[in-house]
Amino acid sequence: TYTIETSYIGYRKASAEVTVGAGETVTQDFTLVQDVLLMEAVVVTGTPGGIGIEKREASFAITTIAPAEIRQLSPPSTAALLEVVPGVWSESSGGVAGANIFVRGMPSSGDAPFVTMAINGGPIYGTETLSFFEQSSIFRLDETVASTEALRGGPSAVFSNAEPGMTVNFNLKKGGEKTEGRLKYETSDYKLQRFDGYLSGKITTGLYYMVGGYWKTSPGIRDTEFNSENGRQITVQLTKLFKRGAINAYTRITDDFGQWVLPMALNTGNDLGTFTPLGNATRFRELQINRQGDTRIFDFSRGRGWKGNITGVNATLDLGSGWTARDNLTFTTGDANTFGFVPNGNPVRVKDLKATLGIDTVRTQGGQILTDSDWVQNYGHWVVLKDIQSINNDLSLNKRWSDHNLTVGLYQARWKSDDFWTLGNHIPVHNVANGDILAGITAQDVADAGGGGPWNFGLQSAGDARALAVYGADSWNITPDFRLDVGARYEWIELEYTLDTGPGYPDGSRDMAKSFDGQDFAVTAAVNYDINDEFGVFARFSDSYLFPHFDMIREGTYSLDENGNIEANEFTQFEGGIKYSASAFSFFATGFLNNVDVFDGDVGATRESALLSTQTFGVELEAAVSHEGLTVRAMGTLQNGEIKEADLAPEVVGNSIWRQPDWQFRISPSYEFVVGKSVVNLYGALRSVGKRWDSRDNNFQLDGYTKVDAGVTLSVPGGLSFGLHGDNLTDSDGLTEGDPRDPTAANGRPIFGRSVKFSVRYDF
Repeated sequence: TYTIETSYIGYRKASAEVTVGAGETVTQDFTLVQDVLLMEAVVVTGTPGGIGIEKREASFAITTIAPAEIRQLSPPSTAALLEVVPGVWSESSGGVAGANIFVRGMPSSGDAPFVTMAINGGPIYGTETLSFFEQSSIFRLDETVASTEALRGGPSAVFSNAEPGMTVNFNLKKGGEKTEGRLKYETSDYKLQRFDGYLSGKITTGLYYMVGGYWKTSPGIRDTEFNSENGRQITVQLTKLFKRGAINAYTRITDDFGQWVLPMALNTGNDLGTFTPLGNATRFRELQINRQGDTRIFDFSRGRGWKGNITGVNATLDLGSGWTARDNLTFTTGDANTFGFVPNGNPVRVKDLKATLGIDTVRTQGGQILTDSDWVQNYGHWVVLKDIQSINNDLSLNKRWSDHNLTVGLYQARWKSDDFWTLGNHIPVHNVANGDILAGITAQDVADAGGGGPWNFGLQSAGDARALAVYGADSWNITPDFRLDVGARYEWIELEYTLDTGPGYPDGSRDMAKSFDGQDFAVTAAVNYDINDEFGVFARFSDSYLFPHFDMIREGTYSLDENGNIEANEFTQFEGGIKYSASAFSFFATGFLNNVDVFDGDVGATRESALLSTQTFGVELEAAVSHEGLTVRAMGTLQNGEIKEADLAPEVVGNSIWRQPDWQFRISPSYEFVVGKSVVNLYGALRSVGKRWDSRDNNFQLDGYTKVDAGVTLSVPGGLSFGLHGDNLTDSDGLTEGDPRDPTAANGRPIFGRSVKFSVRYDF
């Protein structure tokens, strides 16, 4: 008699006892129940050295996203995928890159200072964010992604790169014994052309491959009069299995960019779902790049994006007697550039501009004469050239001993960023879609009539950092149902930064040359109790840190201890969770309380930078129910955050956390049924979010909004599938942000307007 256990990603395990006589062959059929929240999936994020643990056994909050859910969401960017993760507010309305991502009320002026992106468990850059850079900008979703894990808080504060906020890990598909693949074509009502594909299989005994990628082009939903969204990517991964271990190596080459969508004038009659000021008239700009007067013509069709390579090697070796060694190496190099057409201040009526200047006619360079009721606005051509490089390695040694699972590890990282900026460069523009530049009018003229005042800033900088950390952890099963998880980390860091600034370009004189050392300590402890096979609870405390990055040195938003060492911002988090997983219903709820020290500031902002101490408490909810062909998923976040201390801005003490809603929820039903020999899946999603404050000053609130999506897929015999997806079907103009550079300006950034995609897919 034998016990056979079967498992398949997205379904619950099943087992059966089978009795087999001598020379007999027995067939055992299994009917697997869908595991909608993937509670039985093995997650590696948040585990020491990436040893892995089943999600239902985890003492931390983690969301797992299967490829089928990604297809139903149809996210236009990596940041948009995070809309399904509780506790996260992702402002993905800026395009394919350059998102603002916030976690559990941890405040920020923008980018994603509390978010790490990883591939196969390895962080893709040494620090979470820089000015004009956050890590989702250098990762593109495609058919090579097998699964996604998003961990908030928890033990990541101790392991790997010591992320106190959220780590999003993308596991790539691996080859297997069978050759399989996919070809996919996608188009849309905004003229998208995209081809995806992957192929995987066996090379020889123990050696497997996976190769895949995509090519795409489109003018975008916000049509710029040219194809502003272009990209291509190829990923190759090899996996070698040994008798006592495995080694996995991949490389991912990307060249992908898209228009950087920025806040726009809200009350000038433009269609907020499709408007963009950028067009052929403003696509190119000649700008001065140095003190000698040299110039360069920049093409702003490239927006924000990534042209580079991410390579990784993961190895596992069973040393025997319960000892296991693991190593995870990641190397990243490339250009994460920004070409933005950025609004400056309020729009101005043409009649007011005429009155201010004492003129009778305002016309564009193309010859159009504007009416008194037309609007004009100052816009600036911003250029940020950012050459980045990062290498990190996480080496760990694990020992299973009695009821203990002990791990010690060594983490090393080196990262750099070489920057050239020219910001400001304002010109007056007719405030219509793809508006033309005004003739004979200056940006100062528009400023005199009530618009934003022109300014210029440029720099050349070089930042270099090195980090070394040791960590240790133990998971102690005190009883079969009660586990204690503890971990600690000590890190040393070196930061070097050199800066040359000037009036729109680096002026050739050194403004700053800094060198800092620092060190800090992190600790986490949790208990996990399995009440029964379906129900479990956990509680966790973490005390962690986040060191300043290069741009904080430039801005002076850092502090030194009495020995002249750079100090990290401190984080403390308390978490408690409930996990329930039954055949038809799953539920995951996590309550949290965090205390965070952060510097608030933004490039080009009118407000001064200030150190703030904040506190946020809240709850994250995930639930799923399935019955026959019907599946309903739900996600929600409730939180309340407050500024507790602000020495340089005491007037904001007591104000609410800004740019994040107090509540948000998403519900996504789907129904699958059979028609003849074909399978049809109808799905939809409703996402609703509450109001958000514009800035730390709490001047005004952005209204909440609701977004509705829906789609259908048809799978026919032979591996062919068709898909139709409608995004923002009600054509909501929901605002994700105001104007972070000037909160008093009547500008804001709405979500993209209604769009429809069609796809055809062939699996083999």
